[in-house]
Amino acid sequence: MLDDTSWYSPFIETFTSEKLAFAETGAEHSYPKFPPMEDFEGLIAGYAAR
Repeated sequence: MLDDTSWYSPFIETFTSEKLAFAETGAEHSYPKFPPMEDFEGLIAGYAAR
């Protein structure tokens, strides 16, 4: 399942406040902790539209 990751691109990353400086995911959305509750509806709709 994870041998070929070319089909996958991250949509959201959380807890970026604790990531290493060289760790980049290329996620479309990035949050220092968890997203605020008011962002969830838009995130879910955006992910579904992908």
